Amino acid sequence: MEAPFPHAGELAALATACCWTTSALAFEAAGRRVGSLALNLIRLVPAALLLAAYSWVVRGVAFPVDASAHAWLWLSLSGLVGFTVGDLCLFRAFVRVGARVSMLLMATVPPITTLLGLLIMDEVLSPRQLLGMALAVAGVSSVVLERRPDAAGRPQRLPADGILLGLGGAVGQSLGLVLSKVGMGSYDAFAATQIRVLAGIAGLAVVFTVIGWWPRVKIALADRPAMLPTGIGAFFGPFLGVSLSLVAIKYAFAGVAATLMALVPVLIIPASVLVFGERVSRTAVLGAVVAVAGGALLF
Repeated sequence: MEAPFPHAGELAALATACCWTTSALAFEAAGRRVGSLALNLIRLVPAALLLAAYSWVVRGVAFPVDASAHAWLWLSLSGLVGFTVGDLCLFRAFVRVGARVSMLLMATVPPITTLLGLLIMDEVLSPRQLLGMALAVAGVSSVVLERRPDAAGRPQRLPADGILLGLGGAVGQSLGLVLSKVGMGSYDAFAATQIRVLAGIAGLAVVFTVIGWWPRVKIALADRPAMLPTGIGAFFGPFLGVSLSLVAIKYAFAGVAATLMALVPVLIIPASVLVFGERVSRTAVLGAVVAVAGGALLF
């Protein structure tokens, strides 16, 4: 599909990475108070309301009633895979192996997305783009590996289930992106995101009912200081960030878009310096340079 201006998809992917960096900082603050699992569901509700308001103002309808059955099917599957299965795996991986290792495992999203894009949509990347992906993934991986060393200063024995959960989160995000591209076509990206979010809420509601988690959600909702960062995270994450990610895969190869969106661990470094006063090593700076160089090659 022809882009409205040159590199619209790639620029949307970079904007997505910026949004997700902001939402990650906000959700970290909220998650410290209410827990990550309850937050996983709570964050989607204001996002759904924001998407409904946006759709009503811009498109004249608050609900995606004009979506085809094809779009509803594939976008709902994408929401279930990405928001329900993928995010549940990722949030559990945070507990089992920590954020550093989990984020490293999420750096496998670009090659997984590229493989899925090749198998499902016959997307073929040029050697230059493949080199760019390799550099970007290498840079992101080095930053994530170096940024949070072990507190005891020695290697950890990582549990196999934690690694598998992290990879499950990566596969969920990758498959969710590809399924979104299959289902969206020329349909509005924000309305498509609304379908995904609604499906994610429905899926998580079923999971929470099965595991009896609603009392904990109620306790989390009563924590008012946590709701402000939750709202900020919902705006820049499931609302704006995810919508921009669909714009990205609409006008760019899925693998290219996923690689640029995977720059969040790099972009979060200056934010961590400004917000938390963290010191950045030469390895982290080198990793950022390599990742940006890979992103440049993708253009």
